[in-house]
Parts: sequence; structure tokens; C-alpha cells
Amino acid sequence: MSRKAAREVAVHIVYDYGFNNDIGLESLQYFFSEEFANSVSEDIEIYSMVGEKQHEYISSIVNGVAEKRDEIDELIKKYSVGWNLNRISRIAMAIMRVAVYESKYVSDVSEKIAINEAVEIAKKYDTAETVSFINGILGSIVREG
Repeated sequence: MSRKAAREVAVHIVYDYGFNNDIGLESLQYFFSEEFANSVSEDIEIYSMVGEKQHEYISSIVNGVAEKRDEIDELIKKYSVGWNLNRISRIAMAIMRVAVYESKYVSDVSEKIAINEAVEIAKKYDTAETVSFINGILGSIVREG
């Protein structure tokens, strides 16, 4: 599995976190379980490709987003002019949270890659309008430095 697919899995977990506000070890273990992979692998192929190396990367991203969530959300809020964060779809928030975390805190991921990957994931899960919104917000955050 590539890092690209690992990012997408991280987005799914962060998305789930948006519903229950708990992303503890138990939650991560469930997403990495054979039971979960078997239940979704026909619908979401990437889960059948998750290996130990990807578990580590996904865990670091998900835990990092959980740890820095308030800071990340403040950045998103700052550039979401005229938008209340509650109005932004959960999947768009999950995508932006992962991208902001990667661009700010993962040393071997460039800002450009973080944004590009976020846009590609958004194209799979949201409307063209939301993809543009995500791209604009992330671009503004990156330009801020």
C-alpha cells in the first residue's frame, strides 16, 4: 500500500473520530483488525492492502490530528471566511485536518503533496465545489507558513 492509500485510510479514521470524539488505541485497533478489513474490503479495497508499515504511518497521522485538533481547526476556521466549522461537511473537515497535520508536522511530506493528495481524496468523496473550497483553504494555510 502506498502512502497515498494510507492517507485515505487516515482520513476515514479522522472522519469517524468526528462522530465520536474518541480516537484512542481501541479505535485504531478496530480499523486495523481483520474483522473490519473483511467487512469493508469489497467496498473499500484499500483496507485489504494495509500492512504494518502503513499502520504506523496511519497511527501517527491520526494521533497527531487528535493531539493538534484544536490548533488545526483554528487554522481552518481562520481561512473559512463566512463559514462556521459546523457547516463544513465531516469528510471535508477530515480531509483538511489530515492535510494540515501532514503539511505542518510531517517533515518528509511537502505542503504541495499534502494539498494535492487532499484534493485527490476530496474528489472521491465530495462535490467539485467542496474540492475547490478545500484547495483554497489549504492553499491559504500553506501561504501563511
